Amino acid sequence: MKVLIIGAAGMVGRKLISRITQAPEILGGSIEKLSLVDVIKPVAPQNLADIATCQAIDLSKVGTAEALIADRPDMIIHLAAIVSGEAEADFDKGYDVNMKGSYMLLEAIRAEGKKQPYKPRFIFASSIAVFGAPFPDKIGDEFFTTPLTSYGTQKAIVELLLSDYSRRDILDGIGIRLPTICIRPGKPNAAASGFFSNILREPLAGKEAILPVEDHVRHWFASPRSAVGYFTHAATLDLSLVGPRRNLMMPGLSATVGDEIAALERVAGPKITKLIKREPDATIRAIVDGWARDFSVKRALSLGFTAEKTFDEIIRVHIDDELGGKIGG
Repeated sequence: MKVLIIGAAGMVGRKLISRITQAPEILGGSIEKLSLVDVIKPVAPQNLADIATCQAIDLSKVGTAEALIADRPDMIIHLAAIVSGEAEADFDKGYDVNMKGSYMLLEAIRAEGKKQPYKPRFIFASSIAVFGAPFPDKIGDEFFTTPLTSYGTQKAIVELLLSDYSRRDILDGIGIRLPTICIRPGKPNAAASGFFSNILREPLAGKEAILPVEDHVRHWFASPRSAVGYFTHAATLDLSLVGPRRNLMMPGLSATVGDEIAALERVAGPKITKLIKREPDATIRAIVDGWARDFSVKRALSLGFTAEKTFDEIIRVHIDDELGGKIGG
């Protein structure tokens, strides 16, 4: 099996590659070639070096998508995107990467299939941002997509394309609507949702963190470990069970900022939570106000997708996976 991972240098991409390293057949079969691409050249683990190729590419550039698809990968996992805050700040860049780049990739698949039969599995990383206010208390599987950000709009457009290209038998696609992934390892990024991770990750490392919104702000979360699980499960799922509505909201945990902080105190103690400094930011608050807060994800659960059930679990995943089981810098 030939596997192409786009966005392989990002957090979820790196963790997915690590999972493949641990269980080489987790995507459903033996991998004969693993193509890893991103705007920054990804690094292949040593034990995958004999099957992996790594490239730095810009998906929005003309000809890039065709070059990636020329090798006819059997499975394409599309994780690449400009994050929410950056897409809102730079309209052109957001549409070039998140929408146009994805469209050119889908069109490259269609063009390749015209030469001779070709129908890859296509797993797309979508987002909670495809939904926009006003919201019911709990969003169900039938709720419509009316995004209120450019990022959400870009993701929603690709979702529609994914469903149509699957309907036309060009590819076998599934869109994974990710909750906000928390706790993200590494340094803060340009995502408007970054503070949800920052207020946990930084204190756990002994550093101060800025909280730009009130404690009552509620959101939908899952850990990086769960995010990887969504993609590995989607790789082997019988997509005929998904039906024509190819985009699914993933399981997660609805919690307030206050719930996060309370869980942090339970797990790590009050000295850690004192490192959180409140500095309101009206711009971030306005963006977050347009995001969904709670979901009923019966379809995803019925198809076998899973996630954490408490924020204590999410914090302990981070401590185990990123801090070697120890708290403090």
